[in-house]
Amino acid sequence: MKKFNVIVNGKSYDVAVEELGEGAAPVSVPAAAAPAAAAPAPAPAAAPAPAVGAGEKVTAPMPGTILDVKVSQGASVSKGDVIMVLEAMKMENDIVAPCDGSVTSIVVKKGDSVQSGDTLATVG
Repeated sequence: MKKFNVIVNGKSYDVAVEELGEGAAPVSVPAAAAPAAAAPAPAPAAAPAPAVGAGEKVTAPMPGTILDVKVSQGASVSKGDVIMVLEAMKMENDIVAPCDGSVTSIVVKKGDSVQSGDTLATVG
């Protein structure tokens, strides 16, 4: 018997595999004795990406959750104005306007989870 450590979906399993010699017949396991394999869940349909307005993109600097959106679409902002608050690693991070202009789109809403680099809004 050869022993192996197999990782499936992040869970580690120790397995023993018997090596069959030449001419040996494989042993079949009745279907009732084998554990039933779970059918793979169908992939959820991708939600259509929200429209992104013209202007400079404001992106998430790190993964987190949007705690608050401080401005609305069409609002005038100055460079450095706080436009939303992102919670990451139990800290609140102000997301600021990268330039003077008006908010041409807000792609996220309060409670949304975002990944690093995701577009949050555009200012133009």
